[in-house]
Amino acid sequence: MAEPIDSRTRAAQSAAPSAAAPSSVAARRALPAWHYLAALALGALNTLSFAPTPHGGWLEIAIFAGLYFWLTRTTGWKSALFTGWAFGFGNFVTGVWWLYVSMHFYGGMPAPLAGAALGLFSLYLGVYPALAALLWSFCAGHARKNRDLSRETSADALPYSPTWHGAFAFASAWALGEWARGYIFTGFPWLSSGYAQVDGPLASFAPIVGVYGVGWVLALVAALLVQALVSLRAARGGALTAALSALAVVIAGLLLPRVNWTHPENAPLDVRLLQGNVKQDMKFSESGTQDALNEFQKLITEKPADLIVTPETAVPVLVQEIPEKFGRDIRAFADGTHTSILFGAVGGTITPEGRVVDYTNSLFGVTPGTNGLYRYDKHHLVPFGEFVPWGFRWFVNLMNIPLGDFARGAPVQPPFLVHNQPVAVDICYEDIFGEEIARTVRENPVSPGILVNSTNLAWFGDTIALDQHLQIARMRSLETGRPMLRATNTGATAAIDAHGNVIARLPTFTVGSLDVHITGTQGFTPYVTSGNNTVIAVSLLMLAFGFAFGPARIGRKKNA
Repeated sequence: MAEPIDSRTRAAQSAAPSAAAPSSVAARRALPAWHYLAALALGALNTLSFAPTPHGGWLEIAIFAGLYFWLTRTTGWKSALFTGWAFGFGNFVTGVWWLYVSMHFYGGMPAPLAGAALGLFSLYLGVYPALAALLWSFCAGHARKNRDLSRETSADALPYSPTWHGAFAFASAWALGEWARGYIFTGFPWLSSGYAQVDGPLASFAPIVGVYGVGWVLALVAALLVQALVSLRAARGGALTAALSALAVVIAGLLLPRVNWTHPENAPLDVRLLQGNVKQDMKFSESGTQDALNEFQKLITEKPADLIVTPETAVPVLVQEIPEKFGRDIRAFADGTHTSILFGAVGGTITPEGRVVDYTNSLFGVTPGTNGLYRYDKHHLVPFGEFVPWGFRWFVNLMNIPLGDFARGAPVQPPFLVHNQPVAVDICYEDIFGEEIARTVRENPVSPGILVNSTNLAWFGDTIALDQHLQIARMRSLETGRPMLRATNTGATAAIDAHGNVIARLPTFTVGSLDVHITGTQGFTPYVTSGNNTVIAVSLLMLAFGFAFGPARIGRKKNA
């Protein structure tokens, strides 16, 4: 494709420019529609990098190399922005389609409206890759293939060139975009690129820089590979250096698992993780509530353990309304067998007038030999499920989900003590926020040695959401250097060791318990110590450097 020449330059050189020149230049500048369709297809393909695809991290490196190469074919910030947006939309509409199941099949929203809501949400999520591509375009610099035409050719009309500073700018812009997506409007960091690396070659960077840092490293490796291939094809120097640099990063990732950031501490625990497989459309009905109580009473009292964990809202009633017989039998079992029990229920405060206020999505802990209850209240609530964002009550009214506005728990809450082992708990999708889990580990006076996630994914049916959530939990183990135990209603109920490996798992959509022997750990990984601050600071520094000293800026100064 021939490089267009800026019409303004032509006008300066000719006293009588052709009237057709501006439109001709504009036509030559515009990228064809298939460019953006290809970016969308590439984003859709990236969904295959995530669970349940085994070892999808290697595929993701190839896809990100394709994305970076495609971005270098753009000719300005607008085309870069829309390329990133198309990639993001393709990735999210295929990667979180299970939200349609929640809205339509369980929420009762009409199919067209649920489909439209999914499409609009995916368009919104695509804004973050778009902004990352836009930010990169300001720092990447344009190609200078025809230096003798540099005075006649607008920089904005040339494609970008894979360069060293462009590679670091891509990694930094991408990481900041993902961090922003996980933070703005309470955040939705699902499908952050680092998650696909859990079984990939870059997973061991997680204890150092977290999931966003793994995404940074991924984008850098992909960009360096493109730089090496383009330089080799153009017979330019630097191809070998770029290729060796990318290879060195991958090798470092493969060697880093030899480093132990944490160490085992305290006596191992025998744990039973319960999976009730209670149908979501029956759970909150009168008969469904009684069936759930009977099922979990049977599962809990089946046999003793050091710790038994139920799924989220396994007891689907207000804690003050738990039937007396259920509470008495559970307490007697705990005291008689020296078993600690964590069960999910609805918390609330009853006023003197008898009204219930401040509902919470909670976990309650029964400790043998004591009369009190441990309580953890969910802090990071689900928009449209557990609280209604301002101005969106109409949207919630279109669904038939029996949840409303819940009160929030404190950001950092004390762990549940099982014998001499402190256990940190979280509920549902709280474990997709790595910074918050790291803060709990870092700021607790007694640092927890084991992480527990209690969740109910029945809202999403038999979809990829179950495997994706398990993959996310594995990343939390990698980041913190702590084992993670997951008790879910339908799956995936699993035990994960401190290195992110699944050591045991129940089949999905079955009733049963998973018995595991687990040892807690102590010590802080670099990520627990600094959180996301490291990747944010490095990214901002790299982007500032690229913006100030990139070849596009230098070229403009010379032509000034």
